[in-house]
Amino acid sequence: QVQLVESGGASVQAGGSLRLSCAASGHTNRRYCMGWFRQSPEKERQGVARVQREGVALIDSDGDSIYSDSVKGRFTISQDNAKNTLYLQMNSLKPEDTAIYYCAADFFCARPLPTPDSYARRYGMQYWGKGTLVNVSS
Repeated sequence: QVQLVESGGASVQAGGSLRLSCAASGHTNRRYCMGWFRQSPEKERQGVARVQREGVALIDSDGDSIYSDSVKGRFTISQDNAKNTLYLQMNSLKPEDTAIYYCAADFFCARPLPTPDSYARRYGMQYWGKGTLVNVSS
């Protein structure tokens, strides 16, 4: 079992930056496929399934990463294995980035590493955090 806890969500103005963190605990003695996903608060209230969450970035156990077109060039995924922490640096934020951001993990990433947009729906992720809210105002 792996437990994931996100933090760093906040309200910011368009053009601003945030860094999200995801602290992992439990069976962290191996590397996992890690990703950041997001879902609008409205869809969350509607109870839309987690597999429908939009993937924004993935990083595999070798450190290779990939981004959705909507965030490429603005977001950076990274991890500190010594701290068992995953990060998402978000720059040049836009109102359309407003969402609940979820950290997720699985034993392996699909190969070749696919674009993350529909990754959860196509491949699933084993472990999920509870999310952190990012609100970007214009």
